[in-house]
Amino acid sequence: MNAARSLLAVPATRRKMVEKALASEADAVFLDLEDAVAPDSKSAARGDVASALAELDWGGRSALFRANALDTPYFYRDLIEVVEAATSSLGAVIIPKVNRPEDLYAVSVLLSGMELALDLEPGKIKLEAQIESAEGLSNVDAIARATPRLEVLHFGPGDFAASLGMPLNSIGVMDEWDEAYPGHRFHHAMQRIVVAARAAGLRVLDGPVADYSNEEGLRRSCLIARSLGFDGKWCIHPAQIEVVNEVFSPTEGELKWARKVVAAYDEANAEGSGSVSMDGQMVDAASIKLARNTLDKVP
Repeated sequence: MNAARSLLAVPATRRKMVEKALASEADAVFLDLEDAVAPDSKSAARGDVASALAELDWGGRSALFRANALDTPYFYRDLIEVVEAATSSLGAVIIPKVNRPEDLYAVSVLLSGMELALDLEPGKIKLEAQIESAEGLSNVDAIARATPRLEVLHFGPGDFAASLGMPLNSIGVMDEWDEAYPGHRFHHAMQRIVVAARAAGLRVLDGPVADYSNEEGLRRSCLIARSLGFDGKWCIHPAQIEVVNEVFSPTEGELKWARKVVAAYDEANAEGSGSVSMDGQMVDAASIKLARNTLDKVP
């Protein structure tokens, strides 16, 4: 399956919403035990996650849930109770607020013990990590290489802004503070996360747009993320899925160019040449990599 363009977040406690999410066009869905669940409901919500993982049709998607952060009183029971109940149906766990590579190492050790106890394939349960703090960003290169279980890095703009003391009126869209700053305020963080992910062979997803009725803002946010190299973006409402899937898919023009480049380069190679001119531009090894990246993104 291709890298997810759209990742739909769903409260673990809302079974009907989970069922609708799994019937949607979202490339990936995760059940949330963190921000979407009130503290008094977190314990019971673990059972909701386990039953949804085991009983519902995920439509070929990897079954995901987001645990609470490691520095909360909920995390260790989140992992133990859900993994032990869901057994072989669980594909990956999203870990929020990852600050150090040691965070993921500790989770991986705990998962290894449970895989042994449950007679699961070693390393079966994968990890995805959210980078959403100053400490997390400063350690992102080491975090990206912390464990072979890690498959995806996610950028969390809301918590990241709070960590830095940045004023922010609406998560994911331009506000008055963006107008005051002569550039894109999250550019450094986003590009650094993408570089760390690619260097470690990981996928990378951008965080959500909180105002799910703002289609124009969502589209702009998606375009910025895609231009920086992100594979896709979070959705917090099904209404956002169509725009996200559209923006993170190659356009017909991009596909036409990519196919033409591949054909021209293959023809040049067959004739013993390492490069060729196409439409007044030089097509070389870098061009072919860009073209194949585009073709690899076809849903």
